[in-house]
Amino acid sequence: MNPFKIGSVSAAPGTMASGLLVVHARPGDAGTVIPITIAHGISDGPVLALVAGTHGSEYVPIVALQRFRAQIDPASLRGTLIMVHIANVPAFFGRRVYYSPGDGQNLNRVFPGRADGTLSERIADVLTREVIERATHVADLHGGDGNESLRPYSYWITTGAPAVAEASRAMALAFGLDHIVVDSSRPTDPAASSFLSNTAVTRGKPAITTETGDRSRADEDMVELALNGVAGLLKHLGMRDQGPAPQASPIWIDREVVLRANATGLFFASVVKGAHVAEGAVLGRIVDYFGQSLEEIRAPFAGEILYVVETPPITKGEPIGMVGSTLRS
Repeated sequence: MNPFKIGSVSAAPGTMASGLLVVHARPGDAGTVIPITIAHGISDGPVLALVAGTHGSEYVPIVALQRFRAQIDPASLRGTLIMVHIANVPAFFGRRVYYSPGDGQNLNRVFPGRADGTLSERIADVLTREVIERATHVADLHGGDGNESLRPYSYWITTGAPAVAEASRAMALAFGLDHIVVDSSRPTDPAASSFLSNTAVTRGKPAITTETGDRSRADEDMVELALNGVAGLLKHLGMRDQGPAPQASPIWIDREVVLRANATGLFFASVVKGAHVAEGAVLGRIVDYFGQSLEEIRAPFAGEILYVVETPPITKGEPIGMVGSTLRS
């Protein structure tokens, strides 16, 4: 086997190497770096990319990958593991929810990016070329952002080729979370893939998005949940022998909606994550600066609250929560 190299980071078979991918400066910004680790096994196998920190304030996956790096023995690994420790370093150090400082863009809406674009678009371009296109399988690891109270769940993207969709389904089960959103709404154009995991799917690579963590807290139980999920993926892909079994009793969410604000003001939730609500139930209210009601948000159908915003600031068009209903278990 040859060394596995991404940018200036190179790992010989049976070794691990860490370093920085450079996103070069352009007029108007200083560029940035993307910290990565390559664990290169001793025999051929899948190339699994694990990406944390696409949103800079979603800390559980970032902490989990740092710990997982210390648990990997590349000398007993089949295939290659790419760990992107913090995809969006400017948003991480800027403590930003959703949007990156500098260009105000959501990194997870600008894929596959542009080499001559804004900073977020250039980060997406580097991740697409150097990580996604080098991988055979991709997991984009998310969690509740600083304003989101969230129960754990995964996304299974079904819009890819049938074989890719089926392999992505198996990955979602292997990660082990018991709620899986069946996502049939992702773009199918590789040149306008928008989302990181969907960028892999549109290029024929199985991929999932996972959500573990709550309101930017790196709670130990959520970190362990993410670690178990990653271990399950490696076992499923035959990269290691040890790891948890796949989820045996999933709840498939076949209908979901992200509810968005129609007004700018202060939002106050009336429900909590994981709550089951009836159609028409009040989920929260938006008021103006003086406490006068602007909008009442109601559930469009009966279902479960997968996440809900629990901080007051809300801008027109931003999400206030997500409701899902089940297909089968």
